[in-house]
Amino acid sequence: MQRFFPYLVGLVILLAVASSCVFVVRERDAALVFALGEVRETLVEPGLYFKLPPPFENVVKLDRRLQTIESRDPERIQTAEKKNLLIDSYVKWRIADPRLYYVTFGLNRRAAEERLSAQIRDALNAAVNVRTVKQVVSSERSDIMREVLVNVDRRAQPLGVEVVDVRLIRIDFAPEISESVYRRMEAERKEEANRLRATGAADSERIRAQADRERQEIVARAYADAQQIKGQGDAQAADLYARAYGRNPDFYSFYKSLEGYQAAFANTNDTLVLSPKSDFFRFWSDASGKTRYNTP
Repeated sequence: MQRFFPYLVGLVILLAVASSCVFVVRERDAALVFALGEVRETLVEPGLYFKLPPPFENVVKLDRRLQTIESRDPERIQTAEKKNLLIDSYVKWRIADPRLYYVTFGLNRRAAEERLSAQIRDALNAAVNVRTVKQVVSSERSDIMREVLVNVDRRAQPLGVEVVDVRLIRIDFAPEISESVYRRMEAERKEEANRLRATGAADSERIRAQADRERQEIVARAYADAQQIKGQGDAQAADLYARAYGRNPDFYSFYKSLEGYQAAFANTNDTLVLSPKSDFFRFWSDASGKTRYNTP
């Protein structure tokens, strides 16, 4: 047993040296191969690699996955109107150049996040300071995020970092201006409501006047048509009466006298003082209408 012990020790040493010459790069990592303290090679493709045993060559691995920086406290930023806003944001970033990143920050990811956070604050200030509250809150919010992304990414490239996305999570008014802003917003909404009411009232009057004019035109046309039809009816009635009178004048006179009697004696309380010899009563004494009182 003692005879094989040196061989076992040699085998263990050989395996240890061999394992120190092999390393694996995963999909999420980047590897920096150092030779005597200098970066000899940068590896970003996943796979199995070989190197010299320490201290001749060493390997440092960096995480290339997306990282997130969220603001711990809202940033107080002033607008073009000298109004203070509280803005929460977050940034997505990753290592783009492992060599530059390591030279700048080493393995201290916190230092990288603090550096990027400072750049984000500067970019936010530059984008918000030239805009009004309304532009920041609503109309140009996407433009601000795009400007901050371009600005921070440009400044982060020399550090070996790529900024993928910048988002504004929440924008609030500072407590000292919230009440005044709300009052102004309320006044603007009331003004807009009054304008819409005035526009609606004007449209209502216009529609009502147009409807009245159309109604009058329709009534006038209907009245004209009615008068025309009535005139045609009166003409036809007069023609019928004329033909009937011409066919039997005596009967027509008798019929008209009956209508006169009915109209004259409709009210029983009336008192009429008439001569029985008058022409009005000619059919009372003679059915032919030839009164016997008219003597030559």
